[in-house]
Amino acid sequence: MKLMRKAALVLAAVPAIVFITPVGSASAHGYISSPASRAAQCAQGALGDTCGQARYEPQSAEGPKGLKNCSGANGAFRELDNDALPWKVHNTGSSLTLTWTFTARHVTRDYEYFIGGTRVGFVSGNNAQPSNPTTHTINLGGFTGRQKLYAIWNIGDTVNAFYSCIDLNINGGGTTNPPPTTTTTRPPTTTNPPVTTTTQQPPAGGTWAANTSYAVGSTVTYGGSSYRCRQAHTSLTGWEPPNVAALWEKV
Repeated sequence: MKLMRKAALVLAAVPAIVFITPVGSASAHGYISSPASRAAQCAQGALGDTCGQARYEPQSAEGPKGLKNCSGANGAFRELDNDALPWKVHNTGSSLTLTWTFTARHVTRDYEYFIGGTRVGFVSGNNAQPSNPTTHTINLGGFTGRQKLYAIWNIGDTVNAFYSCIDLNINGGGTTNPPPTTTTTRPPTTTNPPVTTTTQQPPAGGTWAANTSYAVGSTVTYGGSSYRCRQAHTSLTGWEPPNVAALWEKV
């Protein structure tokens, strides 16, 4: 009996060992490192202490699939959604090559790229682990000027995705010839001097063709009909005028 009491006293004197597992740790992390996404700029210290948790974990902006934001609706990364911060803007043409960096790889369903509500890029992940780093090239035809690109890494075996945003200045994909002008001279009369009127005509693009730069106002023919360009862009197969009302209007 004395031996049992001694054993009980020894056990009571041994401090309890508690194993603590980090809360909210994810099995996969990743972000756009080139060109420098908002999260990458935070990690580089470009915005000082205004980045919140993204300063230390640029790879962890994780949230449910299907969002269109930079933080994954994760409050710890809400600064990434703040368009008023002085984010560095990357100048690009009509195509963009970008690189994902992973601190932990995970089977991948796919990658999606959006400007506003328009998906401008899609790459299947084939439910395989990605290479590290992974590089994609996407076409930005149809968009010009200052834009925000949403880059989304959809995980294959969870309900979540990782989000990254890049601020871009898209130059429209090249130069176009200036539109021709038509000059009309009105004969003089006894009361009015001659008047010359110059009218600018929209540039003609001939027959529509893929991989061609079109300026706003350019006119083309396709399938026996004429169309006028609504947005400057570089055309792609599948973007024929009847298929993309956002780019062409029938005239």
